[in-house]
Amino acid sequence: MDYVFHLLILICIYVILTVSLNILVGFTGLFSLAQAAFFGIGAYASSLLGLKLGLSFWAATGIPILLAMLIGIVLALVTLRLGGDYFILAVLGFQMMISGVLYNWVSVTRGPFGLYGISNPSFLGISISSNLGYLFLYGLISLASYGIIHRLLVSPFGRVLKAIREDEIATLVLGKNIVHYKVIVFAISSGFAALAGSLHAHYFTTLHPVSFSLSESILIVTIVIIGGSGSLKGSVLGTILLILFPEALRFLNIPSEVAPPIQQMFYGFLLIFFMLFRPQGLVGEYKV
Repeated sequence: MDYVFHLLILICIYVILTVSLNILVGFTGLFSLAQAAFFGIGAYASSLLGLKLGLSFWAATGIPILLAMLIGIVLALVTLRLGGDYFILAVLGFQMMISGVLYNWVSVTRGPFGLYGISNPSFLGISISSNLGYLFLYGLISLASYGIIHRLLVSPFGRVLKAIREDEIATLVLGKNIVHYKVIVFAISSGFAALAGSLHAHYFTTLHPVSFSLSESILIVTIVIIGGSGSLKGSVLGTILLILFPEALRFLNIPSEVAPPIQQMFYGFLLIFFMLFRPQGLVGEYKV
């Protein structure tokens, strides 16, 4: 049963992560390959605040969210001026930079050796150590995050984001400050990605830079595209499908050295298939 709980916990973490990217890609039309960078910022900042300063789980989660939002604002202000393919390349450069920092700033992040001994979270004064406890806490946080983002997107703010996605010039003519809205949504997306990173760190209690590399960003984008860009339900569906598929390989007696390449090939095939034949994804409304 712990194995099932483990999979559900992973789904809770990745639902937050993919939904946070979908508000950029699917609802605003901003294609980003840097979500894993903010995922890693949240994970490492939360872990270091707990390990070095002894902060509680909640404080060590809240501060990285604010930090990621601030970094997201700065990144948006710098990169949004570029536009188009140059924006994508600039954000990709940020992803590579953060990956390099996590690998090479050994005195802080321990580089390739990783961090370990990260504390378990607590809820209402109770330290959580069982998978059932993690599932209860992370399920609540995931539902709350989904609800907040859903409420945001059905509000007038969300309707402006969709208008920007469909036609920036028309939105500008209506008197909306496009850059203002893009910066805000970039900050929100970064903050929720950092939240997912903190949850990841306090669940696994160990960290390694490989978990926050470019390949992880590509996986998150793949989930969004397959599930459906412009649909929060699509993000949930895509997360469930792509989290459970690798686990199915465990029951096929495939050698461990062969399973990862098969997994990557399958992801690549799915991505190409959906981009060619159903670019809006399974239940999405926007063609990336």
